[in-house]
Amino acid sequence: MKPHKSPIESTQHLVALHNMPSTPGARHKRKRLGRGKGSGHGGTSTKGHKGQKARAGFGLLRGFEGGQMPLVRRLPKFGFTNKQFKVTYEIVNLSGLNRFTSGKEVGPLELKAKGLVRKKTSLIKILGIGKLDKSLNVKANKFSKKAMSVIKKAGGQATVLTKKEGKKEA
Repeated sequence: MKPHKSPIESTQHLVALHNMPSTPGARHKRKRLGRGKGSGHGGTSTKGHKGQKARAGFGLLRGFEGGQMPLVRRLPKFGFTNKQFKVTYEIVNLSGLNRFTSGKEVGPLELKAKGLVRKKTSLIKILGIGKLDKSLNVKANKFSKKAMSVIKKAGGQATVLTKKEGKKEA
């Protein structure tokens, strides 16, 4: 290798971007793969012997860990869920309404007092399971069709409450 002469040393040239020399050892000869043994990269073309990475068309997927369960799949899931917006109703069967005296008005407060509902503020749905012997004026957020017909047959009234406690006659 010849000793490197800097253009600054010679008085003939001014140093500019177009004629600035590279630093010795900064530029390498290009690796020409698959051009025979004389190129120095013949045979396996620097890929080693056999194996997945030596094959044509090899492309490693992001996060691939050689068949081991990838980190992305080992970690617990997180993110958005609609669970917080789910509307749940506390269920009361017709057979439970027999605890009240005939002709009485039954609403969320009364159901809470008798232990049929956990919270007085929760939404209530009346289902038609069981028999109703008394005529009651029942107020709830939802009724099944069977429950509504059984309450009316018993001489009572089924009033649907909206979520804001606004009443509408059913």
